[in-house]
Amino acid sequence: MSKNSWNHWWPVLAVLGSVTSLGVGTSLAKQLFPLVGAQGTSALRVGFAALILVCIWRPWRWTLNRQQAFALLRFGLALGCMNLLFYMALRDIPFGLAVAIEFSGPLAVAIYYSRRAVDFVWLALAVAGLALILPIGHDSGLHLSPTGVACAVGAAVCWALYIVLGRRLGQIPSGQAVSLGLLCAALVVVPFGVAEAGVKLLSPSILLFGLMVAAISSALPYTLEMMALRRLPPATFGIALATEPAIAAFMGMLLLSEHLTLVQWAAIACIMGAAMGSAMTRPPSKPQAETAAKSAATAT
Repeated sequence: MSKNSWNHWWPVLAVLGSVTSLGVGTSLAKQLFPLVGAQGTSALRVGFAALILVCIWRPWRWTLNRQQAFALLRFGLALGCMNLLFYMALRDIPFGLAVAIEFSGPLAVAIYYSRRAVDFVWLALAVAGLALILPIGHDSGLHLSPTGVACAVGAAVCWALYIVLGRRLGQIPSGQAVSLGLLCAALVVVPFGVAEAGVKLLSPSILLFGLMVAAISSALPYTLEMMALRRLPPATFGIALATEPAIAAFMGMLLLSEHLTLVQWAAIACIMGAAMGSAMTRPPSKPQAETAAKSAATAT
């Protein structure tokens, strides 16, 4: 492979590596559920991820005014609720389906802000995918837990809010925004984890496993995506990121023995197609804050 070809492809591979790392880390995290529950696992993941990113970015180097501090607090609260609800969804529904449902959040934001005729095609495709998953008068979805689906839908709403609030962070550096945002998210998630698991969270083996999960599913993906963001146009980045539901489903099958039906795979394909189509037809000028917020969603 020539140097020019490598320079062209490695940012795409970095995004795919990020999505794969996130899938592996989340699959490993689900194995902690029998020990500390979904809330306890989420607390470990978010808490350690916040510590890792604070050490990397050292956000105290930049000062914040009151308006920026409140914006970061709202941003972090949305991030914390998104993480908590997503992990609670994983208790009851397969990983790939949870990610597919959650993806409807940022897709809805992209379509809402664009409002072009072609976006109705992607909206229809996404609705078709969700109709194949959600247990609403459809036989293929009746075996899915309504609680799990509701949590995944809640995570999708929080992801949408997270992106909208990310747009309002102004000139706050992305590293500072995500590290402090995760600290605020930990304020939401950790109390639920302590209530669920108590002193079990302090077990050395569980703490070590939680640290590994946080590194694989947060610190590494975020680093890879930040490297790719500087070199990829938003459309290419969005298309690569849209592979996440399929990779999550594959990781769930490989590491968690979560086997999906053909209808559920078709639903994932519809939602991925909607996300990729939206990315390909998106106007070229997008606010950098929104792109950074989408990247920072690797914290989920």
